[in-house]
Amino acid sequence: MSSCFSDLAQQYIGGEWRPGTGSWDVIDFDPYSDEKLASITVATADEVDQAYRSAAHAQKQWAATSPYARRGVFERALRAVEEREAEIAALIVAEVGGTHVKAAFELHLVKEFLRESVRLALHPEGTIVPSPVDGKENRVYRVPVGVVGVISPFNFPFLLAVKVVAPALALGNGVVLKPHQDTPIAGGTLVAKIFEEAGLPPGLLNVVVTDIAEIGDAFIEHPVPRVISFTGSDRVGRHVATVCARNFKRSVLELGGNSALVVLDDADIDYAVDAAVFSRFVHQGQACMAANRVLVDRSVAAEFTEKFVAKVRTLKVGDPRDPETVIGPVINATQANSLAGTVEQALAEGATALVRGAVRGNMVEPSVLTDVPADSALLRRETFGPVVFLIPFEGEEEAVRIVDDTPYGLSGAVHTADTERGVAFARRIDTGMFHVNDGTVHDEPLVPFGGVKHSGAGRLNGETTVEAFTTTKWISVQHGRSGFPF
Repeated sequence: MSSCFSDLAQQYIGGEWRPGTGSWDVIDFDPYSDEKLASITVATADEVDQAYRSAAHAQKQWAATSPYARRGVFERALRAVEEREAEIAALIVAEVGGTHVKAAFELHLVKEFLRESVRLALHPEGTIVPSPVDGKENRVYRVPVGVVGVISPFNFPFLLAVKVVAPALALGNGVVLKPHQDTPIAGGTLVAKIFEEAGLPPGLLNVVVTDIAEIGDAFIEHPVPRVISFTGSDRVGRHVATVCARNFKRSVLELGGNSALVVLDDADIDYAVDAAVFSRFVHQGQACMAANRVLVDRSVAAEFTEKFVAKVRTLKVGDPRDPETVIGPVINATQANSLAGTVEQALAEGATALVRGAVRGNMVEPSVLTDVPADSALLRRETFGPVVFLIPFEGEEEAVRIVDDTPYGLSGAVHTADTERGVAFARRIDTGMFHVNDGTVHDEPLVPFGGVKHSGAGRLNGETTVEAFTTTKWISVQHGRSGFPF
């Protein structure tokens, strides 16, 4: 495994693997063992420029390439992932601290998005639109935007890089990818290696491992990319959107969440417990769609709480390499300390800890908190880890009010015996996605994925990805003769 990391611990610019020339190194650590996995000298602003220029140069020929030839690259990339699945899963476990369940979940979705990219490579490229002018034919071509800049996060790095990079390439664009510095391999250079092996033309996809401390806003201000796709916090997303708007770029923002899973009075309690535990604790709760809050109707709160707490206590915390582990490490000490502070603040405000997990290094055991004051800021912000707030409510009206009482609006779920009651409830929530009788953590290649309010702007997946990474061009043809007034 160490050799795998060292092989990929470089910049990938212009089709070449090479060290960066920045003034410091990104050190890639295993969040469970603190073992040093790799060291990568950061890319400079000049190297970011080289990456973008390379992508722009290669993109022109790529856009002119037969869609059938482009499709073959994604078929081969899919085969490469399938053939190396065990190796990639081990890499995710080591670099991200993901459990075997999490790695399998991530790899499954990566393969689904690569299959969708095979389809997108042959996406229809234009339409004919009627004209009120005699003899005129209106052709509307759908064309690549050119080059897309992609900034991927640390939590599901392989998936959240591939689900943007692969469709952007399939639609005829060049790409420059900047992974999170905590996951430079899984979220960056691994993606480059997969596509290099799949025969993607050199220079079309570039990966720069760097940080704002080295390059400032060069990655998003650069004149080449016309779209910047960012997945991460709303704080950074606001800055990305501002810089993009100032430079007349389109931004696609997949940001944080504060999702709620709601248990109505007629819900299947055992099933709701299973859904809630998964929705909160998958990948240690480090998912933007995770259920930070679990709302339960008071009429069933006692039964639900007893069963929920009992199940949480069974979750094995430990080494993510152990197939029995459910809760592995959070990504770094900053995250662990923040979560410890969240629990301490809640208790200081009067909350009750039904389960209070210990924090040892990056290992954060689950905590279940209730009686958090309704006006607490903790209930309105994102909690990125294995801490959950149980909130009782009286009837649907109060549940809707509590769910929406947050600046975020990404995902959520409701449990009820009456499906249409659940749909009616879901339609009232101000959120981009909502699920009836299921968990809160879902992603699929064809459905629009994204949030409202501080959870983002724009959508990805399926036709919304086409909208994000292409633009339209109107070409009219006058087959007769137009009349002019002078």
